[in-house]
Amino acid sequence: MIKAVFFDLYGTLAGFSPSRFEIQSQACKGFGITLTEKGTLQGYGEADSYMTVQNSINPLRNRNELETHEFFQEYERRVIAGSKVDVDLETAGQIWKTVRSIPYEMIIYNDVVPVLERLKGRSLRLGLLSNMNKPGSELLDKFALTEHLDFAVTSHEVGSEKPHSPIFSAALERAGCLGRESVHVGDQIGSDVQGAEKAGIFPVLIDRDGNHHGYDGCPRIGDMAELEEALEKID
Repeated sequence: MIKAVFFDLYGTLAGFSPSRFEIQSQACKGFGITLTEKGTLQGYGEADSYMTVQNSINPLRNRNELETHEFFQEYERRVIAGSKVDVDLETAGQIWKTVRSIPYEMIIYNDVVPVLERLKGRSLRLGLLSNMNKPGSELLDKFALTEHLDFAVTSHEVGSEKPHSPIFSAALERAGCLGRESVHVGDQIGSDVQGAEKAGIFPVLIDRDGNHHGYDGCPRIGDMAELEEALEKID
């Protein structure tokens, strides 16, 4: 019986405003580069997978300024490559600096709160698991999720990023349940799906950008509105 549901933050509960495509298009325009929306989403899919692997090897929070810059050079190169445009690392780094200079905010997707409220109504323990270098309580306050989630666990607090098990173990401890009684919902196959599996937690892949068509390693949903049906099948 499922007693707890955990959620990733970015790409799962929250997204960019303006959109990542709009931000990237504005940044690339000054370099004579035109992106496509589909290509940008695919590029971010590749870039985020790269981030998952790199974080598991050497977390970004532990890297110095040069190492962080070199990481985001390659990250941005992969984002742009999704639109079939090749740029060198130096140019990619310059574009990333432009991306960082464009004002944006992270906002909770419209489909999130109604589902969280229904899940709480079923007496499920709900938690946030994020590879953010910030305290969990700060994230809950920032995104006005304090009344909708029971707790948040971050890599800042645990000293370990997804897909490694300590952050999942901390969530299980906070929820007071076993892995087989829990589900983790996230948008990354490496950090979320495989990380949850290693911790003995049932994974659900949320694929808002449609980058994982055909993936059958676990239940795959397109948005939060599909989560309750997926939970029924697991439970």
